Amino acid sequence: MLLFAKTSAGVSTDINARNREARDGARRSSRFPCVCFAVCVLISVRCVQAADDIAMTAARMQAIGIELQELDTPARASGLAYPARAVLPRDKEQLVSAAVAGMVDQILVEDHAEVVRGQPLIRINSPEFGDLQLKLLEATNQARLAAGTLAREKGLFAEGIIPKRRVIEAESAASTARATEQHAGDALRLAGADDATIARIAAGQVQDRLEIRASRAATVLAIDVKPGQRITEADPLLRLAELGTLWLDVDIPAAQADAWDPDGEIAVVGRDVRARPLSVSAQVSGAQMATLRASVTRGAGLLRPGEFLQAQVPLKASGAAWTLPNAAVIHQDDRTVVFVRTGAGFEARAVAVIAESAGGASVAGPLAAGDAIAVKGTIALKAAWLGESGAEDE
Repeated sequence: MLLFAKTSAGVSTDINARNREARDGARRSSRFPCVCFAVCVLISVRCVQAADDIAMTAARMQAIGIELQELDTPARASGLAYPARAVLPRDKEQLVSAAVAGMVDQILVEDHAEVVRGQPLIRINSPEFGDLQLKLLEATNQARLAAGTLAREKGLFAEGIIPKRRVIEAESAASTARATEQHAGDALRLAGADDATIARIAAGQVQDRLEIRASRAATVLAIDVKPGQRITEADPLLRLAELGTLWLDVDIPAAQADAWDPDGEIAVVGRDVRARPLSVSAQVSGAQMATLRASVTRGAGLLRPGEFLQAQVPLKASGAAWTLPNAAVIHQDDRTVVFVRTGAGFEARAVAVIAESAGGASVAGPLAAGDAIAVKGTIALKAAWLGESGAEDE
């Protein structure tokens, strides 16, 4: 019995010892994955930090069609070109329309001709013009009669022959006659007759045709009628404009509607034309573009109303910037990068976009003159960059 008890105690002691060793081994094994996980995380972080470096040989670059652009000196952040259109200020354009119905008898000017004030533009045969002349003649004769009556009544009253009431009645009739004459003259003026023609008609020299003259010096933009054409009231005849003053309407992205420099100078690409910014539209178009209006201060004679142009708009942002093609600027999530050539390949270098248009982008960042930037083949570079960084393909 004693031997059995000792043997049982020994076995129990061995079992307890083996259990302690198993528990210690399990604790050591549970710590090992934690250490491995920490090492993997550290390696992963280092890989992500180094992912902006893309290894690539010159042969590989040539195979995928990568082209480089070497940076020159930086420019002020205002060199982006936006679509623009030359427009006329409203007070510099004139539409000559028919105030009476009739037929175009003769056109006295040519398209694009320079005209001076008072120069004949067009002649019209119109029965309505004859009626207006008759009304002026009647009103003029009535005004002369009323004026003579008033003078006679005043003389009789001075001699004490007639009462004061007769003078007052004569003054009222004369005043009405003068107003009627003026109204008849205004109707002829509205029809297109000038002051000299109206004076001749009032003197009894009736005109057989209505001759419309230029009210100011201008350029003939367009002639909308032909000889022999019948016209009605309010039909357009000619369009005139003073071309000495022009505006530029520049379409800029709505996001940059308030970024233009009010003290800057807008330059037209390819022309010796400069303009001063005036204001920006309160609304944006369906394409999310705002209209920046500028007054042309130099070179207005080089432009034509309605002409489409490219205009460089000065921005408020100051400092150095680099202008690159849009294909060279890569957007990925919240990062914007350009691929800079290095000895081993390329580096994805973060930049900030100051301005962007259809023609290119102006960026600022850790760039320097002489850096070679990838401007073509950037899709393949982006794929390689995202693959190294472990990002998902777009």
